[in-house]
Amino acid sequence: MEDCEGYIHSVETAGTVDGPGMRFVVFVTGCPLRCLYCHNPDTRELRDGKRVMASELVDEIARYKDFILRQGGVTVSGGEPLFQQRFVTSILQGCKAMGLHTAVDTSGYLGALVKQSLLDVTDLFLLDIKAFDEELHQRLTGKKLAPVLDFARHLAAHNKPMWVRCVIVPDLTDNMEDLTRMADFLAALGSVEKVEILPFHKMGEPKWQALGLNYELSAVQPPEKEQIRAICELFRGRGFEVV
Repeated sequence: MEDCEGYIHSVETAGTVDGPGMRFVVFVTGCPLRCLYCHNPDTRELRDGKRVMASELVDEIARYKDFILRQGGVTVSGGEPLFQQRFVTSILQGCKAMGLHTAVDTSGYLGALVKQSLLDVTDLFLLDIKAFDEELHQRLTGKKLAPVLDFARHLAAHNKPMWVRCVIVPDLTDNMEDLTRMADFLAALGSVEKVEILPFHKMGEPKWQALGLNYELSAVQPPEKEQIRAICELFRGRGFEVV
């Protein structure tokens, strides 16, 4: 393990939504995307986080080793983990030395920069695909979609397991034609183990207000349950486990 310094927002010692089982979750800071529905806008800027050494985090994780070995693993989320690739790689190297399952939750936008050393110590990638239309993706995130899809192909070429996450925002990311194209794309990859359909929520709006940011989706309501059910069935029809 090569020790190095990085920035984190916080940790969660008993996460249940960031990979299989019970997870120790490290939330790093720094993200190149500016998602309209981001629920962690306080992780956008790298140096707004707490500066720590990777070895410090590994030592903290080690305190939970026995429990994690039985129940789950370690996930690095954010922010955007690929924004601090060397730091994240160091953390996960320490985790793998303890025999822990590892996961990285990423938008995939910086995937072209990913080195083999990170792939080698990551058991699972949680890939957040924000939209499956280039123009819409740029509107939602400020960045292009193509690098995300290229990264998904890269992971599949290296037989890296993926869980793909899709946030359903009414009148934005709920277009069934786009979702059908996404389902076909994911089915062709061959290494997507699960699809998570996540209904849009506004729990992050108070953070935007506290930071003095304009939250453009204030008037948008969560999608109807029937709509979510239909989208789940679309992906199940391609053979995916869907939650």
